[in-house]
Formats: sequence, C-alpha cells, structure tokens
Amino acid sequence: MRLDRIGVDESVAAVFPPERLVDRLADATDETTVEIRAVDGAPGSLADCDAVVTLEHREPFLDLRWVHSIQAGVDRFPRERFREAGVVLTNSTGIHGDAVGETVAGFVLALARRIHEHAASQTATEWDRPDWDEAWTVAGERACVVGLGGLGRGIVDRLTGLGLDVDGVRRDPLPEPGVDRVYTVDELHAAVADARFVVLAVPLTDATRGLVGPDELAAMDDDAYLVNVARGGVVDQPALVDALREDAIAGAALDVFETEPLPADSPLWGVDDVIVSPHCAAYTRDYYRHVAAIVEESVHRIAAGDGPVNRVV
Repeated sequence: MRLDRIGVDESVAAVFPPERLVDRLADATDETTVEIRAVDGAPGSLADCDAVVTLEHREPFLDLRWVHSIQAGVDRFPRERFREAGVVLTNSTGIHGDAVGETVAGFVLALARRIHEHAASQTATEWDRPDWDEAWTVAGERACVVGLGGLGRGIVDRLTGLGLDVDGVRRDPLPEPGVDRVYTVDELHAAVADARFVVLAVPLTDATRGLVGPDELAAMDDDAYLVNVARGGVVDQPALVDALREDAIAGAALDVFETEPLPADSPLWGVDDVIVSPHCAAYTRDYYRHVAAIVEESVHRIAAGDGPVNRVV
C-alpha cells in the first residue's frame, strides 16, 4: 500500500478538534513524505487522499485504500462492503481502557455513595441527606465484567483497585489476571446472578446485539446495577425500562443507547437510580494523542512493507 496523503475527517470533532490530530500527525510523520490534511464531506474533499482517520463512515471512503476509526467499535462501518472494495479498515482498540475504566469506577462509586443524588439536590438547592441505610461501600461487592478485551481490562483494574471481587464473561474461559472466574457467554445467567454490578464492555456484533434482554435482567439480583459502556444495541432497552420500573434491578448507569442522542421523551431520563451520560465514557484530553500514536505506527509499518496495526478488514 502506498500512502501519499491522509485525511482527518471533520466527524472526529465530536471527540476532539480535528486540527489537533492534523498537527500531531504532521509532526509525527514529518520524516516521511505523507501529507496530513483536514477533510470533510464535500465533493472533492478527499481528492488525492489514500486514507482517512474518522469517527463516521462516508460512502466516498470506499474508494480509499485505508480507513482508520478513532473508536474501538466498528459497527458504524459496512465491513462486507469494505472487503468487496479491498479497503483496509483499522480501529483504535487498546487506547480506551484507562478512560472507560475510570468512568465505570465513577459510576460504581456514584451509585453506592449516592453522589448522583447529591448532584441533583444541589441543582435543586436542596439540603437532602440520604437515609441511614441508602449509602454503602463497594469493597467486597462483586462485579461481573462482560467483555474482557481492552475496555474490560481497564475496568477490571479499576474495580479490583476499589476492592471489588470481579468475575468476567467472554467467548473462551481462559483465566484473566484479577478476575476470579471467567464464564463463557452461554453461562451469562450464572455469571450475573451474584453480581452487584454487571458491566457491559463488548463490541456490537450480530452475536452481541440484544445480549442483555428480559431473561438476563431477570437473572440479576434485585439490588444489582447494570452499567453499559459498550453499545446501546447490546441491551434490549424496552426490557431494561421495564426491569427498572418494576424494581427487578436497583438501577443503571448508561453511556450508550439504541438511539443517540437519547430522545427527550425516553423514560430513561426520569427513572430513579439511573445515570445517563452522552456516550462520552472514553473521552479524555489525550484522546487525539492516543489516536495519533496508532496511526503513526501504522504509517511506519506500511512504509516498511507491512500491514497497519489493529486491522479489522
């Protein structure tokens, strides 16, 4: 693969200023002949580009040689069409574990220590202490992390650091450091049965779509919380709303949803003990630096005649 020009698509502005990545990549590749420039969806914007770094998919990308997603998940991209067109697709897996792990730790502590309620009381200028038995400590509680890839690894490290006991779920039952027991996906009901926190950290695929539905929610304890930092489609959202309304589970912390932004009429806005965040669990001011490091490594590998890192297609 020959690389002369790489575009940074304007869609990355949802996460960081595109010019930050353009400048960072230009500095990182200044010893090469690769040109880095900002591009947008306008006709001709991608002219002469061989590759693009992007958040969203655009049809003209199918005419390129290489597309790099700044996210780990690639469910936005039509992978079969990429294969047919001979376009290489790579992702940014491996860079989000720290930020997402800290976000999950924040959710866990907020729910246990009732911090979300204090924030709501402050907004309403109310001095409202919790009942004596509402707040609790997380040390010694059990969490089940569904998905033990890069995201899951970051989550496990933070939760064990807080003193939680952690089980995990993935396709194979190979041991994982810091995880007491690794269950397979077909053992999901058993895995979540004793967990105070069930944390979803899997990519959205045909196999994981609707992974958590009525049966899985029913398998959880009524004092358990669902934390979703994966994709909205991993959860049957109407079933989750029903479980919350019926007190079948204690609450949830949700960073991702079936429809984003979360519609104003969604019942999730008004359910007690539900924290809603706008798909930003991975956000960090260093995000563009992490993406640049992956792209830089791929550029050097391609120049050496090898393939890029984190290839998906």
